Amino acid sequence: MGVKIFYAFIALIGGIAYGLLLGGISRKITARMQNRRGPTVFQNFIDVWKLFRKKTAISHGVMFYLAPIFRLLGGAGTFLLVPIVVGNFYLSNFSFGGDLIVIMYFMVMGCLGMALGAAESGHPHAPIGVTRGLAQMAGQELPFIISVVVLMIVDKTTSVEGIVMAQQGGILHWHIFTYPFAAIAAFISLLGMMTSYPFEIVMAPQEIAIGPPTEFSSTFLSYMFSGRSVFAVAKYVLFMDLFLGGATNLLWAFLKTFLIFLWPLFITDVFPRFKLEQSVSFFWTWPTLIGLIDLLRIYIVR
Repeated sequence: MGVKIFYAFIALIGGIAYGLLLGGISRKITARMQNRRGPTVFQNFIDVWKLFRKKTAISHGVMFYLAPIFRLLGGAGTFLLVPIVVGNFYLSNFSFGGDLIVIMYFMVMGCLGMALGAAESGHPHAPIGVTRGLAQMAGQELPFIISVVVLMIVDKTTSVEGIVMAQQGGILHWHIFTYPFAAIAAFISLLGMMTSYPFEIVMAPQEIAIGPPTEFSSTFLSYMFSGRSVFAVAKYVLFMDLFLGGATNLLWAFLKTFLIFLWPLFITDVFPRFKLEQSVSFFWTWPTLIGLIDLLRIYIVR
């Protein structure tokens, strides 16, 4: 067990580093698409280290300071439950039977923690951000849950490892091809999970220059950046396992997760932002209806 914990800790550190690197690549690609040079791809590492060494004299309630910790724990907990390479003792993390249900609970932990922290801040705009964040989460979770339920039913398992094993036998066995409507619904939902445009609802930087990046500072902001980075990687790995057949080694894991990372990045750089009501109504109509097609299909076939 001690060996398992050690390698899971190494994987977690690697996940944070990979997430920070992807964040730097994202900033560089966005800058190039906007005809700017942009920062170095290692700028996120520099920012996190700089912020971690700083101190703050601001005094708020306890929950305000626990919010970044919740963010980090939510991302780390999700990452540690998702197997990176199924069948590899060192890269399977703490996956177990029924882990997919626990993962879905962990995925909302960070968002709820940030909502409690915002409420504790006393900022007059905090209730607006909390309302937007929880409404957006309710919208994006519905099509994702429908997609996951489809996979649970057809593969007869609630384990991520079991779903990966059900996709073995070639690329055409991947769920992105066998159940394309469920995959489409889930990948649209991923845009909301990553707060990508047109679903950047909570902070809305075009409206007001506030939100977690300006409310928090020093070590707390470094925790937030680290949590967001590892949470992003956890979602990429989860989608790889659910829809792209998992990975047989680290190289395939890097390639597949990088392709998934490009999907919300390019959508963000092309589309403008929705309003809150447009975002929620969109999630509850198009991706939900698309996901229901595969859910109905499996019952009709049976």
